[in-house]
Amino acid sequence: MTFELLTALIVALGIAVAAVVALDPGRVRLPRSRRRPLERSDDGVLAEAAEAATTLVGRLIGRRGQTLAHALDLAGLSMRPQDFAFLTAVAGIVVGALVLLLGGGWLSLVFAAIAPVAAVIVLRLRTERRRKHFALQLDSTLQLMASNLRAGYSTMQALASVTRDSEEPTATEFARAVNEARVGRPVVTSLEVVAERMQSEDFGWAVQAIAINREVGGSLAEVLDGVAATIRERGQIRRHVAGLSAEGRLSAMILMFLPFGVAGLMLLSNPGYLAPLLTSPIGIGMVIMGALLLLIGGIWMKKTVEVKF
Repeated sequence: MTFELLTALIVALGIAVAAVVALDPGRVRLPRSRRRPLERSDDGVLAEAAEAATTLVGRLIGRRGQTLAHALDLAGLSMRPQDFAFLTAVAGIVVGALVLLLGGGWLSLVFAAIAPVAAVIVLRLRTERRRKHFALQLDSTLQLMASNLRAGYSTMQALASVTRDSEEPTATEFARAVNEARVGRPVVTSLEVVAERMQSEDFGWAVQAIAINREVGGSLAEVLDGVAATIRERGQIRRHVAGLSAEGRLSAMILMFLPFGVAGLMLLSNPGYLAPLLTSPIGIGMVIMGALLLLIGGIWMKKTVEVKF
């Protein structure tokens, strides 16, 4: 496939998308000026076109938008699923066009397809970071609840104080539980959902302690102090294990990024040296095989340095 043919395909795809957006066959909508007559609209043509495009994307993703919305919520991104999908598609098209202009040929399609994969990776990394921060804040969260209970607060009041005085993501997750409890959901069930969302085994123990205390009675503050002490000891062991495995994790990162660094230096110093890898069938096969082996090696090293207790 020649450069001119790929360029024509990308241009045709852009024209098709623009035509579909312009001739949107969706339901008839009232103008915004009639829906909100007292609101002054300063949106231009570009903003209206973007809104129409995101609406179209929302219909295209259909029910999968609910799964994407859940992933965005776990990652802490206040964004509609259709907006995120639209931005991902635009990023893929832009990256593919840049690679095509640089003479990448068919590799532009590969780089364009990388955008959705990169978006999924970013969501997972943000989700893991929020869960890690939640686990690190759990000790102080339980201590804050115990202090409020000793001061005479009820369980709901202690939970509400956590939403006001804690940092993210603890404040947001506890606010979700408090709001659900206020509309009639059992508070223990709401807290169990938080533990499941954050995949926090330690917080799951705290929720079980709260549930047992609500059934048999007693001092909930003392129970939370005991759970907090156990979580604190587990955190010390976890940090000790992370320190012992730091060398292995650093070695894994160096070995993973080393091929890309060497390839970048070669492209800057002698661009023609790596040209056979991108033009000949044998070179392309070697690149694909190298990527697969690099992926397998990365998973292997990750499992090697991962310690569960």
